[in-house]
Formats: sequence, C-alpha cells, structure tokens
Amino acid sequence: MKYAMTLTMAMAALTLVACQREVVVTPAAAPPPPTVVAVPGPAGAPGATGASGATGATGDTGSTGSMGNTGTAGAAGGTGATGATGATGYTGATGNTGDTGATGKTGKTGDNVIVVQPTTSR
Repeated sequence: MKYAMTLTMAMAALTLVACQREVVVTPAAAPPPPTVVAVPGPAGAPGATGASGATGATGDTGSTGSMGNTGTAGAAGGTGATGATGATGYTGATGNTGDTGATGKTGKTGDNVIVVQPTTSR
C-alpha cells in the first residue's frame, strides 16, 4: 500500500502539470510593400505603317473532264398506209302518209236579234 499511495500522488502531479499550457506569442507580420501605381503620360506620336505582305501564288486550274460518247440514232419507222374510205349507205324510203280525219258537220245558223232602246218622248 505504500507504493500505491506514492504512485497515485505521482499520477496526480503529472496530470496537473500536463494540463498547463504555455502561451506562444508570434511576432506581427511585416506590412506589405506599398503598391506602385503607374500614371500614364501623354500619348506619343503614332508609329510608321508596316510594309504590305506579298501576294500568294495562284493555285492550278483543274483539268476538264472528257465528253461521253454519243449514241447512234435509231432508224426512223415508215409511215403506215392510209385506210380505204367506206361506201355511202342507201337513203331509206319515205313513209306512208296517215289518214285524214272525217270533216265535221257545219253548225246551224242562228237568228239575228235586234235590240232597240226605247226612247222617252216628251
């Protein structure tokens, strides 16, 4: 038990020491160098115009293709013969005339009636 008590005391001391932390102070960083701002001056005279480039070579023209063969024309056919004209047909006979109906009787002659207007005498 002697060692147990000593061992416990040593562990407690180590635990308390291990909990302490040291504060580390880092030095402040150096300020960045000042930024240089370029202020443009007045414009200079324009430069000279450059020389024109040389014209390139022209390409070759392609060959013309060959013409195809022309076929031979076929023989023309003959014109057919004209057919004969047919004969003219006969004219038919004239038909019979129909019967004339009987003549009706003459009507009676009527009497003449003369109507005289009466005149008033005064």
